[in-house]
Amino acid sequence: MSSVVIVGAQWGDEGKGKIVDIYMEFADVVVRYAGGPNAGHTLVVGDEKIVVRLLPSGILRERTHCILGQGMVIDTEVLLGEIDELHRRGHSNLEARLSLSDRAHLILPYHVLIDTLREGSAPADKALGTTKKGIGPAYEDKVKRVGVRCGDLRDLKAMSARIAYAMAAWEPTVRALGGELPSLQSVMAKLEAHAARIVPMLAHTSELVDDAIKAGKRVMLEGAQGTLLDIDHGTYPFVTSSSAGAGGAASGAGIGPNRIGTVIGITKAYTTRVGTGPFPTELDDSDGKHLREVGAEFGSVTGRPRRTGWLDLPGLRYASRVNGIDGLALTKLDVLTGMERIRVCVAYDTPQGRVTSLPIDQLDPPGQITPVYVEMPGWKERLEGVRVLDDLPANARAYVRFIEEQAGAPVYLVSVGPRRSETIMLHNPFVGRAAAP
Repeated sequence: MSSVVIVGAQWGDEGKGKIVDIYMEFADVVVRYAGGPNAGHTLVVGDEKIVVRLLPSGILRERTHCILGQGMVIDTEVLLGEIDELHRRGHSNLEARLSLSDRAHLILPYHVLIDTLREGSAPADKALGTTKKGIGPAYEDKVKRVGVRCGDLRDLKAMSARIAYAMAAWEPTVRALGGELPSLQSVMAKLEAHAARIVPMLAHTSELVDDAIKAGKRVMLEGAQGTLLDIDHGTYPFVTSSSAGAGGAASGAGIGPNRIGTVIGITKAYTTRVGTGPFPTELDDSDGKHLREVGAEFGSVTGRPRRTGWLDLPGLRYASRVNGIDGLALTKLDVLTGMERIRVCVAYDTPQGRVTSLPIDQLDPPGQITPVYVEMPGWKERLEGVRVLDDLPANARAYVRFIEEQAGAPVYLVSVGPRRSETIMLHNPFVGRAAAP
């Protein structure tokens, strides 16, 4: 079946944007199925760098139909701002090939306010490190059944009543946090200004996706964040508010799980994390500094420096299991160039004994876990020009093969630089063989 899920296999920021963009050369439809504008996917085309937060990473492929699925939360101001920015950069015909689920929930100004107030008032050991984009409160409203959906923009009068009801429910919380809710009039004024552009993009996207798969079209389902941030499978409570894993692709796109053909997990050649929460392989030394500086490890949405560490194979094995990963895309291998030696965490020593697959519930408190490392020799040769795995330096090739063997999943792709062309394609899930990006 020609449908492929791209999922982050770490704590997000694995480079999903580039990988989706590459595979979209061979696909017809791309669907973002979860998350909101807290997901910054970076695309590098030639000398142009573009960061999308809501738009699918396949938006730059002009023949592609792009869908924002019902599992997402949408800030209309951010969405229209992204579209306008791409127009300014010379990309046209965007709205004509963009469909937005009328079931996706809206992020409204009071959601952003609540997110900001909560994060700012939380004790240091309780702060979650959110992006303050209103994601969590918007999903809270969805679960409380007081959320406002994109389809409500078709009837602004009825929408106003829904928003008034939701805001009344939030008022005690906002006051307790020392804030003040915006007026209903200001919230509606913003939405009224956006409705004329948003409503024509609304569609029953569940049906669109299912019809495309049944028609034999090649469909890419694009995740946001990563498995270890998944609301069910991640390092709770330091997680996002949506189903970031492959299981979320079915519900978030509105299709049956039997419609999914292949799951590709994206992992860096090392590990990063943004925000608070456990991180067993974190480095606070010259190696960590190398990874951050050479890898440009700063949040694409917030600009915050990312925490960096060695590759965590127990975490990768866990992600492979809960997602049913068929193949791996390994990114940022080039960042390791110049390091004398590379360490890889292959197991944890815990109070319960040695484990080789990430026990999420045992990561807290993190001081009770000791990573078990294997050390491998590094390499000095630059990788950006390599397009065939056998042309990698011997030590880099051995590192890739070690990850493949230890993770229990074949490597489909190796990224050796940020550009589309700086890629070693070993297996293309849409054509069943290697193909140049």
